Amino acid sequence: MPRIGMWRYSSSIPVAAIQSLATVRCTSDRPRLSPWLLGACRRCPVAILAMAVVLACTGCKGDSTAAPQPSRTGQEASPARQVRVTPVAEKPMERSTVALGSLAAFDQATVSVKVPGRLRSIGVDLGSVVQQGQLIAQIDPQDYQLRVQQADAALAQARARLGVPPTGNTDRIVPEQTSTVRQARALLQEAKTNRDRQATLFDQGIVARSLLDSAESAYKVAVSRYEDAIEEVQIRQSLVAQRRTELALARQQLADTAIHAPFDGAIQEKRASIGEYLGAGAPLATVVRMNPLRLRVEVPEREAQQIRIAQSVRVTTEGDPNVYLGRIARLSPVITPQTRMLIVEAEVANEGSLRPGLFARAEIVIDDDTMAVTIPTNSIVTFAGIEKVVVVQNGKALEKPITTRRRTGEWTEVTSGVKVGEMVVVEPGNLQSGQAVTIVE
Repeated sequence: MPRIGMWRYSSSIPVAAIQSLATVRCTSDRPRLSPWLLGACRRCPVAILAMAVVLACTGCKGDSTAAPQPSRTGQEASPARQVRVTPVAEKPMERSTVALGSLAAFDQATVSVKVPGRLRSIGVDLGSVVQQGQLIAQIDPQDYQLRVQQADAALAQARARLGVPPTGNTDRIVPEQTSTVRQARALLQEAKTNRDRQATLFDQGIVARSLLDSAESAYKVAVSRYEDAIEEVQIRQSLVAQRRTELALARQQLADTAIHAPFDGAIQEKRASIGEYLGAGAPLATVVRMNPLRLRVEVPEREAQQIRIAQSVRVTTEGDPNVYLGRIARLSPVITPQTRMLIVEAEVANEGSLRPGLFARAEIVIDDDTMAVTIPTNSIVTFAGIEKVVVVQNGKALEKPITTRRRTGEWTEVTSGVKVGEMVVVEPGNLQSGQAVTIVE
């Protein structure tokens, strides 16, 4: 009998004993060997033990596969999912271009004082909303009130010298009706009569030549005095006009002590305080017009030819879900050489939500009546930056990546990925390719 190591191999192991190895059972803890196999291991541990291990493993596998298993296909089978579909169709959609820019105040003005003086009051501060003509500050008016009284008195004096009532708004007067001119005209008439008389007597030989010459000289002096009287009246009329102008200027300076808002807006900066002495032209506050706002964007040169005055603009800002409407109002006459961009300005209505200085995204509507291949916006699924839709083919779902361009609230233009007439699933959710579907109305 051959030896294996120090053990002898016995070929008389009955077949039934070998078959009894099939009684090895696998439990959740560990496999158990039959009593016969344990005895064989005592006689020939090397060979018998090796065979036992092989047969034990085989028995375990046989037991596990021999037991009836439920059908795997039956466990994974699930009913077809009901979906709603819509066909890919051509629809009229607007054509637009997107530009980036910023919002600015439509008007901005630094309100300054026109007359020097001490600031008596200021009724606005940072962020204050003002209306056109609203009083925002007041310079001490006392000095200017005194100047008005002084100018008014000077005007009354000039009117009195002219020969009109001290008070009144009419300065027109006929010079011949003034006392000065009437007196000069009377003297002129007397000198003329005396000269004529002396001339007649001289012709008759009654008076000497010297008397005629004296009368002629007196007449010339009277003419000069009459002309001077008319000029004096005209000078007095001019003086009255000057005094009236001085009065109007004094009144205007008095009115300028009150500073008013130049337009509707808000205070961006307050630049003076009560008690300060301000010279003429000193800044008081900065006012900005908040409605409408001025949107300035830059459009690339390749799209500049499509931009026109009065085209609609949709404006969005960072952190604000609202869409604001505007209209293009101004176009730059040149393309900026450094950037090859066209500067475009639009006016955007503002009800208080927008602020000057905000970064804005503008969608300029170039054409609002062009045909495009469209699908419902809620049929698009976006994952990892890739847009896709789910179509139905042969009763199963099939995912297709797409490329989109224009988008509205309900429809999105598709440039590639699907064709007109294909049925896409509306609101696909987590629907995956290969999943059975049933179309419902």
